[in-house]
Formats: sequence, structure tokens, C-alpha cells
Amino acid sequence: MNMHTLLVKRDPGVKLPSYAHEGDAGLDLCAAKAMTLPPGETVMVSTGIRAAIPMGHVGLIWDRSGLATKHRLHTFAGVIDAGYRGEIQVVLRNAGGREFAITRGMRIAQLLIQPVVKAELEESSSLDKTARNEDGFGSSGR
Repeated sequence: MNMHTLLVKRDPGVKLPSYAHEGDAGLDLCAAKAMTLPPGETVMVSTGIRAAIPMGHVGLIWDRSGLATKHRLHTFAGVIDAGYRGEIQVVLRNAGGREFAITRGMRIAQLLIQPVVKAELEESSSLDKTARNEDGFGSSGR
């Protein structure tokens, strides 16, 4: 197995994650079961997929742009650690005003595999000054 191999186990009849186009960053994750997502609700959607994320990497679950823009469906809690071997589930929120029907096999999210940088922490009584310094949310004026 090389560093670009992702070992995947799937439930019977479940689609494997796949890249829709050459050069895509994310693998499409599909729903394993049909369900309805009411407006304003958040649910965990089963994918029927388990994966061995390579050590030194993380799996990140992201929105599918079409579902986000057209139906206001957004993902949450999207970090899959390298040591996790359970089912990948997608936390999906309907921020829109209409009920949304999820069908079995529907592409609901994307999975990105990214390298992880492990930081060595060192406690300090002060931090260096920067041009931005402590300015936070909305500080850029845009």
C-alpha cells in the first residue's frame, strides 16, 4: 500500500466513494439509506463506508457545493482521524426553508484526505506582535 491508497470497506449494496472528475479534491460520499431532512434540523446520515485514513493524514468532510447553494445543506463535525475505523457518517444540516429528501445512493458530501502537521506545543507568557495582533471577527472591514 502506498501513501495514496485508501483502504475502504463498504456495506453490501453501498457505493464506494469516488471522484466525479479528474483533478477533483474530494471523493463523493453517498447516503446508504433514504431519509427526509426537515428545515432547520440536523441529522447523521449513514454512508455504509469505513476507511483506513493513512497515519499522518486526516479525512475532512465538506459540503457539496450544489447542495449547499441550491438547498442550503451543510456538513458539520467533519474530522475523521487516522485511527478511526468505524462507519463514516455525515452530520448534515438543512439550513433552508423546505424539507429535503435524501435518497439511497445520493451524493451528500465530499471527503478530502489531507496531510496533518503535528505541532509541538511550548507554553509562553507572551506572543510576538503582528500588524493584525488581536483583531478578530470583522477586523478587515469587509
